[in-house]
Amino acid sequence: MEGDTSQGSHRPARWLIRGHPGPPSSVTESPNVLLVGLGRWGEKHLRVLRDLGATVWVADVSASRRAWAVQHGVAAARAVDDYHSVLDRVDAVDIVTPADSHLVIAETCLRAGRPCFVEKPLTVSAADGRRLATVAQATGRVLQVGHIFRFHPVTAAIRTALMAGRLGRRRFATGRFAGFKRPRTDVGVTHTDAIHYFDLFAYLFDHPATRVSAVQRDYLGRGLDDMSVTMVEYGDVPALIEANYFVPGTWRECVIVGERGSLVADFGSGAVTLYEGEFRQRAGAWEAVDLGKETLTTTTDEPLRLELSAFIDACAGKAPVPVTVADGVRAVEVVEAAERAARLGRAVTIDEIR
Repeated sequence: MEGDTSQGSHRPARWLIRGHPGPPSSVTESPNVLLVGLGRWGEKHLRVLRDLGATVWVADVSASRRAWAVQHGVAAARAVDDYHSVLDRVDAVDIVTPADSHLVIAETCLRAGRPCFVEKPLTVSAADGRRLATVAQATGRVLQVGHIFRFHPVTAAIRTALMAGRLGRRRFATGRFAGFKRPRTDVGVTHTDAIHYFDLFAYLFDHPATRVSAVQRDYLGRGLDDMSVTMVEYGDVPALIEANYFVPGTWRECVIVGERGSLVADFGSGAVTLYEGEFRQRAGAWEAVDLGKETLTTTTDEPLRLELSAFIDACAGKAPVPVTVADGVRAVEVVEAAERAARLGRAVTIDEIR
């Protein structure tokens, strides 16, 4: 149990680490998971990991953040300032720190034999991401990237409709991740917010990005983009993605248009609507034929819970890694292509930045 500070509770459940034998059927030991980083998103990870039954350890350089974790159920002996000091006592590591620290922390943990969950973006650069991919392959450890939109019930509904062919041939898509909020200090808005859709559309279309055009602005003068409009081509399907810190409200929307209709989704409200309609040519003129709309069924499952549960299952060998390091690298490649496209004022292919 989470409050148990006995020595027995400090022993890692070694069956969670690939290469160790699986547990007997009677084993009920919870995994020891080290959460590195206790910022706003790290707080949510702590809650979900505890809800999933994990024995949570935390590492943060801030004494006040560690004290907060203890107040919220983490045993004081499991709250440390240096993640290195407890790697031999945990089964897996959940990294929720600024992006520029991901490479060093993840590489250290992988080389120590610990599976890792790394929040998006995987790394600041695609080159660093490829380095982590090499380390993960060499160590044989799980490395899952935190592209949470893949686990959203809205995404499941969209994917089901697409796989059923309800739109017919896909034509184009749009995505908007915007809202008036405090900007991140480690990476720009393309790297932290637009990247959600870079990965999401690759997943939904089952096709990697191939070419990118972009406009980016740094209105606040921080040296990081705070507004971006990116056109990403997934083969012959273009997607227009908007991200910024300035628009009032909270916008997490996407639209996918096909030859027989459109899917309109709101990740904030959880609503997905299929608008059926098509264009028909009669007597040399095109007519727009509205065939009605349907509200698609979604669940109320929490995406973060589904995501971290999938990570624990992957660590235990119960399921494959749902979002691989290769997926994470491809998303960062789109970020790099967008930056180059905005700087050069022309479209950039993904092959150009590899």
